[in-house]
This record gives sequence, structure tokens and C-alpha cells, in this order.
Amino acid sequence: MLPIIITALLFSASACSNETAINTHKDLTDYKKGQASANDSLASIEKPEFVTKKIATFDEPWAMTALPTVNNKSPKLLVTQKTGELFIVDTATGAKTLITGMPKVAYGGQGGLGDITLAPDFVTSNHVYISYAEAGNGTDSNKFGAKVIKAKLSGLDTDRPSLQDIIPIWEQVPKVKGQGHYSHRLLFSPDGKYLYISSGERQEKTPAQDMSVNLGKIIRLNPDGSVPADNPFTDNSNDIAAQLWTIGNRNVLGMAFDETGRLWAHEMGPRGGDEFNLIEKGHNYGWPIVSNGRNYTGTDIPNHDTHPDFSAPKISWTPVISPSSMSIYNAGKYNDFPTWQGKALISGLSSKALVVVDFNENNNATERYRYDMGERIRSVLNVDGQVWLLEDGNNSGLLQLIPQ
Repeated sequence: MLPIIITALLFSASACSNETAINTHKDLTDYKKGQASANDSLASIEKPEFVTKKIATFDEPWAMTALPTVNNKSPKLLVTQKTGELFIVDTATGAKTLITGMPKVAYGGQGGLGDITLAPDFVTSNHVYISYAEAGNGTDSNKFGAKVIKAKLSGLDTDRPSLQDIIPIWEQVPKVKGQGHYSHRLLFSPDGKYLYISSGERQEKTPAQDMSVNLGKIIRLNPDGSVPADNPFTDNSNDIAAQLWTIGNRNVLGMAFDETGRLWAHEMGPRGGDEFNLIEKGHNYGWPIVSNGRNYTGTDIPNHDTHPDFSAPKISWTPVISPSSMSIYNAGKYNDFPTWQGKALISGLSSKALVVVDFNENNNATERYRYDMGERIRSVLNVDGQVWLLEDGNNSGLLQLIPQ
């Protein structure tokens, strides 16, 4: 089936200044009202409204995940900053506690400290998985690549938590010059058996189709970093190829499993053509041979419909939304937004938006509606039916969405 191409409302400076988008009443210092964008055609049902409550501030936050809830208390979040810091945040008070023992990161461009996720057995092991950019050694010190480690998070109940027993799990091969398109998003399968890692093509384009390198791919590993026997390219003589789950990916910054167990990912296109893809074993998503966007130079790239041998996106956005993370809404204990049940929540950078995507029958998806947040949004996270956002850049807020 042909992809749904949404020519979305471009959230330019003028669009974001729309007075109906954000309520900046002086009495709501820590609250900003988020309302749906003007394009009502994207929604067939009433859009829930909310205000945002600022809980804490960060400098260049990148990712967050929730620690297990204890005694029905407010959740505690782990939040990464690109500059290399990892914090525990008490969402009840906004208090932040720095975690020591972090590895050195190669901060610069799009690189630094990246994603964090809990091990499936975290309750008993206290293990976490972390991604970050690192520099090469010696003559390769001007080259960079993503790395994934496993570590034990110790001292959670103290004022001096730390990372210990760090074990390397995976790294991008090869390291290259430049500091863009690391991707390095982490996700465990619902059964906890497999670790998925998005590996960007590092703005080099052609590695995405090169089976001898793991750039421009989605990786699937066992939790210890070994290769599952049922990966699609294990019969390849190249050990790198055995890691791969999909190829032809550009810059995947969001991955999530829906309620039925399907894996979805969004990735940034070049000049136009952001994508929302159903991720399937062994599929080739076409980059850089096809795209619904254009090169930054303005030259054309063949559209997806010219190459039916590649997997086409289920949604394609031009103008772009710059999708930066994704979380599937699950009602949980709080169920703040029942109409979002099972839908994908996507944070947008250039669009300054929260985008809600619905899944259809026959493995299709459509944008349901979006909210103009007035700021670049780096990360979105559903925790037990509550929704949390991280703004992008310096002095950025950790926001909780409060239903109205």
C-alpha cells in the first residue's frame, strides 16, 4: 500500500506565535496550556487538552526512562544530558541527584551521552544500558562512533548513586569523522529477550546499504551483546552483518513496540521526507537510494514509489516534524489520557510539537493530531498513564502533562 503523505502544517516562528497554541497567562508561571494545532482534519474525535507543569530543568537533555515505582510514590526518572551527566529525578519534588561513574563521552554536534534503558531484570540486577558517542584512539582520535554499555546502578537509595561494573555491549563500526546521525536509541523487546539498537548512517549515506558495516541499520542482539541465531543475516560470512535486523535506515531516533507486538520506528529524512516505518525482519528501507525528501543541496532523490522492492514508510512528513523520540501510551495506574490508549506519542524538534499517531488495521498508521508546544521537544515518555516531556537545549524543562 502506498504511504500516507501528510503535508503537515509547518511550525515556523509565525505558526508557533499563534496565541491559541500556548496560554502564557501570568498566573501560570509553571504551566503552559497545550492545545491542538489548527489542522482539525487530522482528528476525527475531540482532542484532549492539557497544561504542562515544569518539574525540573536541564541543559541539553537527551533521553529519559522511569525507575520502578515504589509504594505508589511519584515516579523517579533517569535523565541523560548530552554533556555526559546522568541524573535521578524525583518527580514529586523536582530534586535531581547526579550519578557518578559515567564513562567519558565525545560531546559535540549531535553527539554526547545518549539513551538509557533498564535491563529487563532490573528489579533484581539493577542493570541499565546506556548509549553514547566516543572518540577513537591514537590516529583515529578525530573519528567518532556510538557505543552501548551495560552497567550496575548502585546506591539508588543514597545521595551518591553510581555506575559500576561497566561492560561494553556494542559499538558502531567504523568510526568516522563528523558528529551527526549517531541515532543510538535503545529498546528491549516486550519479552525482554532482545536488545534493539538504532545505528545512524553518520551522515555518510552509502553505509546504510553496505553489509560490511553496521551504520544505517537497526541492530538486534541478545542482552549480553551476542547475536541471536534467528537474525536475518546470520548466514553471511561477515560478523557485522549478523548483528543487523534491518538495513537502509538514515537516522532512527525513536523505536517502540505497539500493543500487538509490532515494532515501529521513525527517522529523520533529509530535506523533507521524515518517515514512520513498520520495522520488519530483514527489510531494506531504501536510504540513500530512495526518500520522499530531497538532498540538502536541492537535488532530487527518487521517491519510495519508484522502488517497490524497498519498504516504504507508512507516514511521510513534508514539511518535516524532526521526530526525536517515541512512546506508546498505556493507561496504567493513572490513565490521564484514555483516548490516547495504544497510540504513539512522538516528540518533534523543528515542529516544536507533540504528535499523536494512531495505528490502523493492515499494518498502517496515520497522524491523529498534534499539539504545538512552543518549544523544541527532545523526548516523550509514558509512565503508568502519565506523560512526561523533555524540552531541547539549555535551561530546558522536564514537563508533566496535566489533563484538563
